[in-house]
Amino acid sequence: MELTSSRTHLVAALLAALAFVVVLALVGDLVGTSVERTIIVFLVSLTAISAMGLYSGNSGILSFGHLSFMGVGAYVSALLTLPTHIKEATLPALPGWLASTGLGLWPATLVAVLVTMAVAVVVGLAIWRLEGSAATIATLALLIITHGILIGWRDVTRGAQTFFGVPRDTTIWVAAIGCFVALIISRLYRDSAWGLRLRAGRENATAAASVGISVPRERFIALVLSAGLMALSGALIAHFLGAFSPKKFYFTDTFFLLAMLIVGGMTTVSGPVLGAAVVTLITEILRRLEGGLDLGFMEVPQVFGTTQIGIGVLILLALMHRKDGLAGMKEWEEWLIPTRRAAVNPKPLSPAESAPVIAENVTRRFGGLLATNKVSLTVRPGEILGLIGPNGSGKTTLLNQISGVLPPSSGKISRGEQDLLKLPSHKFADAGIARTFQNIRLFPTLTVYQNIQVAALSSKGGRDAAARVAGALQWLGLEAVAETDAGTLSYGDQRRVEIARALVCQPSLIFLDEPAAGMNREETDALMDILRRINTDLGIGILLVDHDLALINALCHRIAVLNEGRMIAEGTPEEVRSDPAVIEAYLGTFTKQSTVPT
Repeated sequence: MELTSSRTHLVAALLAALAFVVVLALVGDLVGTSVERTIIVFLVSLTAISAMGLYSGNSGILSFGHLSFMGVGAYVSALLTLPTHIKEATLPALPGWLASTGLGLWPATLVAVLVTMAVAVVVGLAIWRLEGSAATIATLALLIITHGILIGWRDVTRGAQTFFGVPRDTTIWVAAIGCFVALIISRLYRDSAWGLRLRAGRENATAAASVGISVPRERFIALVLSAGLMALSGALIAHFLGAFSPKKFYFTDTFFLLAMLIVGGMTTVSGPVLGAAVVTLITEILRRLEGGLDLGFMEVPQVFGTTQIGIGVLILLALMHRKDGLAGMKEWEEWLIPTRRAAVNPKPLSPAESAPVIAENVTRRFGGLLATNKVSLTVRPGEILGLIGPNGSGKTTLLNQISGVLPPSSGKISRGEQDLLKLPSHKFADAGIARTFQNIRLFPTLTVYQNIQVAALSSKGGRDAAARVAGALQWLGLEAVAETDAGTLSYGDQRRVEIARALVCQPSLIFLDEPAAGMNREETDALMDILRRINTDLGIGILLVDHDLALINALCHRIAVLNEGRMIAEGTPEEVRSDPAVIEAYLGTFTKQSTVPT
């Protein structure tokens, strides 16, 4: 597992997690039984929401279904540790091998984790391509389905009745160990290449795919890992309570755990710790108030549901005033300790030689609209090709098709002997094709370094990633803002970061969709200089879409013109400027606007 954070941050986080759980365990040992029970429940809850945060925080998909995995872990581990005589009396229909099995807590927990991860594999394959609200609803369906199975499978789970007789082996130190394991795995995942790729996909799935990230695959990995940690929390709670039923793993506990995650913040590992502490504390206070209170001068009556109402209000307040949670978007040590990265020798960004991209008769229909109509175009390494046309002529649609973002309705797109239409969009980066977007698509909450790093780790097999990142930062002059959040930069600097992220993939072709849009003249001139250097110094071919005709004429070796989805002209700037079809498409204004000094 390749780690992407600074070593200082990671060591500080691991030591803090260890100190935190050890102190809590010592406090629980020293104080009364009531406080000890509260701390154990807190540690188990923190184990669970760390697991939920691993998936939801890094993917951006809020999961209502993770209590399903907790339930599976609880029942599997309980069945493996339940004394034989209790199995014979309460579950006579169990298979013989299961009825005679008797394991200790940790071996049973390990088996439960593996079984639950296998279940998560099946679930993950079923919801592989779902995103956003569709994925969230799917997790809710998972919760309902699992609850129905636990109730209906009476021969194994005792149905809706209480499953009792489970050895109560979860001591405060056992809970502390489980919690520490969950915190460490969650943090290592977040700071791994897997976690960074998934966070990039959370920020912008289309841009993530353009630099080689398979977002569905990264979500799948996170789901399986988080399911294993949920199983761990399920085994711990089962062996703490000694008796439980399916309703323990349904809506009520889902509500409380999600409250902890939302209040603390799901995008960090620090967030669940803060959320669990705040919600546990408020829950304990409200439960005491719920039973009524004698203040001496007056009695506060019992109010049923005070706890749920209070937690609901807390969630609303958190969403209104701290939408990213109490911890925000960064870990505690990222706020306090400056990032220092080891010095690396920059690697040149020059690409390998490759064939041109050839589009033949590419057509794209949107219902009755013909966005591109039998367009043929060749983009060669080593040259700058301009693609122009009036608004709505199909330029961006064509660019999306030949860069893998949008499949054509018909036609052929190839590179040498390779049929590009057979490649998923995230494979185009390794095919030597990179791109930027008309509207800047950075990963705004990631730093400039991380924006470029995730592209390096996801292309060319991740080889020499650090050296390539150093080379891209140096080449674009971004070293001074490397640890700045990308979303806080000026427009021109954001464009440079987007270009650096594309270049670090070492493409032989780069497609730029209106890179000068929104720039002033000074920024445009600086961009033109960068593009010339990309072409002349690095030997990278460029397909440039832009409305700035002065820029197109000054930079491009060839120009292709689209109008109403059809290619109407192609040639040198001089040939295109004098083409009657082009003059007509631009209503006679093209030649006047496009004239530039030579």
